[in-house]
Amino acid sequence: MMYRSLPRAGMALLCVCLLAFSGCASVPPSALNDQTERQRLEQLARNVRIVRDDFGVPHIYGKTDADAIFGLLYAQAEDDFNRVEQNYIWATGRLAEVEGEDALYSDLRARLYMTVSEAKAAYAAAPEWLKALCDAYADGLNYYLMTHPDVTPRLLTRFEPWMPMFFSEGSIGGDIEAVDVAGIRAFYGGATSVAHADSRPVFEEPSGSNGFAISGKLTNSGAPMLLINPHTSFYFRGEVHVVSEEGLNAYGAVTWGQFFVYQGFNEHTGWMHTSTYVDFMDEFVQDVFERDGQLVYRYGDEVRPVEVSEVTLKYKQGDRMRSRTFETYRTHHGPVTHQRDGKWVVTKINWDPVAALHQSFVRTKLSNHDEFREMMRIRRNSSNNTVYADSSGNIAYYHGNFVPRRDTRFDYSQPVDGSNPATDWQGLHSVEQTINVLNPDNGWIQNCNSTPFTSAGLDSPKKEDYPVYMAPDEENFRGLHAVSVLTGQQDLTLDKLIELAYDRHMTAFDVLVPGVVAAFDTLGSGNPDVREAVALLRAWDRRAAADSVAMTLAHFYGMTHAAQAPNPQRLNPRGVAFAEYLATQTPASERLEALEDTLRQLDQDFGQWQTPWGEVNRFQRLTGDILQPHDDEAPSLPVAFGSGRWGALASYGAKRFAGTKRLYGSSGNSFVAVVEFGERLRAKSMLAGGQSGDPDSPHFDDQAQRYVDRQFKDVAFYPEDVAARAKRTYRPGE
Repeated sequence: MMYRSLPRAGMALLCVCLLAFSGCASVPPSALNDQTERQRLEQLARNVRIVRDDFGVPHIYGKTDADAIFGLLYAQAEDDFNRVEQNYIWATGRLAEVEGEDALYSDLRARLYMTVSEAKAAYAAAPEWLKALCDAYADGLNYYLMTHPDVTPRLLTRFEPWMPMFFSEGSIGGDIEAVDVAGIRAFYGGATSVAHADSRPVFEEPSGSNGFAISGKLTNSGAPMLLINPHTSFYFRGEVHVVSEEGLNAYGAVTWGQFFVYQGFNEHTGWMHTSTYVDFMDEFVQDVFERDGQLVYRYGDEVRPVEVSEVTLKYKQGDRMRSRTFETYRTHHGPVTHQRDGKWVVTKINWDPVAALHQSFVRTKLSNHDEFREMMRIRRNSSNNTVYADSSGNIAYYHGNFVPRRDTRFDYSQPVDGSNPATDWQGLHSVEQTINVLNPDNGWIQNCNSTPFTSAGLDSPKKEDYPVYMAPDEENFRGLHAVSVLTGQQDLTLDKLIELAYDRHMTAFDVLVPGVVAAFDTLGSGNPDVREAVALLRAWDRRAAADSVAMTLAHFYGMTHAAQAPNPQRLNPRGVAFAEYLATQTPASERLEALEDTLRQLDQDFGQWQTPWGEVNRFQRLTGDILQPHDDEAPSLPVAFGSGRWGALASYGAKRFAGTKRLYGSSGNSFVAVVEFGERLRAKSMLAGGQSGDPDSPHFDDQAQRYVDRQFKDVAFYPEDVAARAKRTYRPGE
């Protein structure tokens, strides 16, 4: 049979289990109602103490690491059970059970890479210490539900110790979220084709983070410093401090529902992850055909069978629950995820949850750089770069960690021929072979999701020394900004480091503003508003400020021109090259037309285009919903910061929402910390809004004004500092 006459991959085989929705809801297992189970969990709770400080940050103390993790998950559930549950509904492939049929292909993506039975097997094969942490994760959440009968989960009435296998990395979605759901929908849902976008939408806020490591020779105290500055969706991570008598003493940001501090520090080491663009996942085009009634694929001189299996997923439809069974396909490269030019394509990613959890947890307990480098040799932190500092005086940078070794004859930025054995991954590069920096002479390291070849100024690694797939990262305006503020610094303090991290220069407008000014100088304009606007932009210092009309004008001009201009070279619409193209290669008339359109739109939306940035750009937190509502008539705060797309280090990703004219922040600076590793650790931190997701909590928005004012709080790290600021001390269940 010819390939094109094969059954459509991914057509649903069954639609069974038509049930009343109420009848399909999970029922808490009897174990949770059993007195023995309650007594067991109560005994575990006696080994845990939680101290809430004056900002609601939980300081969790346990006898063992597992005891501390029990308390950590209990405290997370107290702060935002909604987000904890949501992360595991998504990660375990059950989103359609609460959101409906449209989420089926997100669920299918999760199950293509691991089934529930495989997750259980991974947990069973894990080392005993890691199994104990997974048990504690489940026990802490289940004890929270047991002691809070007023909490009604959307779906998960019991948490299981194998669930972390589905959610083993702290990144927002980890590697799996880079696998396109649209391709899975088209392939397994029966569509004939799927459109592949050239890049992310123009208006999408750049994601990522900033990390700075500063040598002691550049600080006032002589101690190294670290800036921890993740850019995530707001309220995606909480701030925690988790301590055990087995050496755990980690402070920082934890992704809701995970049992390790993802970006943070202990007394001796600090780690900051930024999203990497290292090529750590690949697409393999498979030559699939049918032979003797069996699907097979070509691999060198061999013909191998395609592994065919079934996965059944439930989805909500009105007040009923339905289910759909998919036939799924896999080769030795991994699961089939989509088609390209009629050929089946496998997307191969890092998927080793036990090793990933191992690396993520042990990272938090290390004492020096030698131990940290040894941890990096696990090589399962695939979607991140790491900026590092420690109390021994070291600063370091690792560009990626999981880097497959490949044959450089092939271009892995594009799908490769999976039938050619030479395209297979050839193991992983060692840490020593990947791009890293240790104690550069210049005294600082930065990464802002940008090229590693400017990470340490003139002391940066050299591009020609590495294969292209190790660093396809472009330079961006945040990277350029970071280099400019760090170069030449001396006598840095924590407060000065905060100033640098919040420097308001909008570096992209060093390119875009001269472009529109030059267009006016060439063509002129009879429109007095255009003349006034250009004069304002010409005189502007290109720094964001709440009272700046020029910032309002520049932001909307940049967005308007980016949306209107063609992009024949298919440049990254958030990159330096695209801004240079807009400023210098588009017709002058087009630039002036974009400016006139901007003025008209601002007049229409705000009554006059001369509107200060703080009137437009706002912070607002109204509810505990995961997807926040926004309302121009409800209270909000003016924000001086700008978007990371314009080079703002303190990125504030704001946009219009349904029914609003103003822009409201939804991503960017979330948890931020500065740390000094002296004889006694010092740190300051900030959290967008507040620690709690409950609008009735005093810690729902108690950091909101501090957030917009850049007023950091001192971190309570040592026991005496925690005790001095303690507002409530209790054990889980009390």
